[in-house]
Amino acid sequence: MLVDTHCHLAEFARRGDLPAVLDRAAAAGVTRVITIGTSPDDWALYAGLAAAHPDRVDYTVGLHPCDIEESIPWETQVAQLSEYFKRSAGLRPVALGEIGLDRFHLPKDAGKAAAIFAKQENAFRAQLALARELACPVVIHSRDAFPECVRVIDDSGVDWKKIVFHCFAHGPDEVRVLRARGGRASFTGIITYKNAQPVRDALAAQGLDVLMLETDAPYLAPVPHRGQPNEPAYTALTATTAADILKITLAELSDRTTANAREFYGLE
Repeated sequence: MLVDTHCHLAEFARRGDLPAVLDRAAAAGVTRVITIGTSPDDWALYAGLAAAHPDRVDYTVGLHPCDIEESIPWETQVAQLSEYFKRSAGLRPVALGEIGLDRFHLPKDAGKAAAIFAKQENAFRAQLALARELACPVVIHSRDAFPECVRVIDDSGVDWKKIVFHCFAHGPDEVRVLRARGGRASFTGIITYKNAQPVRDALAAQGLDVLMLETDAPYLAPVPHRGQPNEPAYTALTATTAADILKITLAELSDRTTANAREFYGLE
């Protein structure tokens, strides 16, 4: 069994493809998926999917740094998050996220970029404050902003054991920064790409003890599907590569990563 700990099911659900996607995942041994909220546009959808597919789909809610819009104040959006965590057991999100910082998508104009990044950081800090209050797991989006993300989390007082940096695309030095604090990284199909040796080295440096796998579907399909739409079933391809990196059997990797996901997210 495998768990896809980070995917985005909105596109599949809105096209009517979700039942087939979940069936293909199950056939590949991926028996559970966590669909990750990025804005109010998908939070209610994902809550409904989790209710409709118990024990197969779990969900999170969070305001992604790239979804901080001028037209809707981030404060208004973040204020809605706590209501989801008041729901009864089994209907609550399993984590807050994905939240964080993103320099990659900033405009080239320095002034505009600085203003947007400041909003990202303010929204990030506000959501971390909520996560600390809730004592819930937190899914971090960090793109071209690793030191800043670490600093803000340090400032927040959130327990690092509840932190996962998703879609880890750095090297072993950065993963050691997380592990020294008690945090962890999760890994996508990037580890199957020829030019991603630093990411494979990071996975090896972190080891199996806290390892979790994800697709980030519909993005970042692993080899041999690179460049095509990704889906949760392809977690199995990433798992095979991860087992090779760690020089263990696929069965051992599957058992441990599933146990890690269940423990981290509090899955029933």
